[in-house]
Amino acid sequence: MPGRRRQRLPRQADRAGAPVLADAGVDAEDGAAGVSSVADIEIRLLVEAVFLRYGHDFRDYAPASLKRRVLGAQQKMGAPSVSALQERVLHDASEFAILLQYLTVPVSEMFRDPPYYLALRRHVVPVLKTYPSLKVWVAGCSTGEEAYSLAILLQEEDLLARTILYATDINHASLDRARQGIFALDQMQGFTRNYQRAGGTRSFSDYYTAAYGGALLDKGLRDSITFADHSLATDAVFSETQLISCRNVLIYFNRKLQDRALGLFHESLSRRGFLGLGSRETLEFSAHGQDFEPVSKPDRIYRRVGP
Repeated sequence: MPGRRRQRLPRQADRAGAPVLADAGVDAEDGAAGVSSVADIEIRLLVEAVFLRYGHDFRDYAPASLKRRVLGAQQKMGAPSVSALQERVLHDASEFAILLQYLTVPVSEMFRDPPYYLALRRHVVPVLKTYPSLKVWVAGCSTGEEAYSLAILLQEEDLLARTILYATDINHASLDRARQGIFALDQMQGFTRNYQRAGGTRSFSDYYTAAYGGALLDKGLRDSITFADHSLATDAVFSETQLISCRNVLIYFNRKLQDRALGLFHESLSRRGFLGLGSRETLEFSAHGQDFEPVSKPDRIYRRVGP
């Protein structure tokens, strides 16, 4: 719960190195001489306080992106300064829960970037079918759209019944929404269009019913996914995973945290396991680039190499 320091798996040592991914997030407003503005100092104190009080670690998030989110939260939450926001967050867990919503950007859609899912069907699924059982991990799942998209794909490829599908995030409110599997009815048209372009083999309406004022996804899909709290900044590996999909998450990290996450993925994957990233993310200039080989470079799908 937001009011308690989160329980984490054992923390792994941070790795040295500096992978270069899209939008690593250098703040152009920092002075050339290294002089920080008052707002920058306040933000650093805020994220340190959040880590000490609640265990959520934003210290290695991309500075420019983090600054935009914190200042946006300050304005929308009606705080006169970041320091005032920190005071409220430290003493009121419900205020932290609101701040967390702004910091974690829970925005997504089902079958986002349809060519990615087409590439999974074409290049990854044939290999997955050779395994007697599978473990799939959606890291940074937000409100569940990507996890449910993968569940549908795996079901259509006759793989879901033998798959353990984990979907993780640090935002408890987003995880609660994901578990419910309810989405706005006005989103269904866009989801349907994405599904068709992603190679869907059925009618998308087969996967939901109108209920609770929205679109309730099929119970079989909801039961097939284990949603859990996990931080790429502090938590440990998911061992022997055949596919990890972490899309549009690393762009919000600085280089140090990107490096840690990529090392975590490499250690979590089984031999020759697959990694999928977002359309603006790449391993091309990463310190972990030698640990993966491209399977479909335009679609940001890679395969683990090495022992």
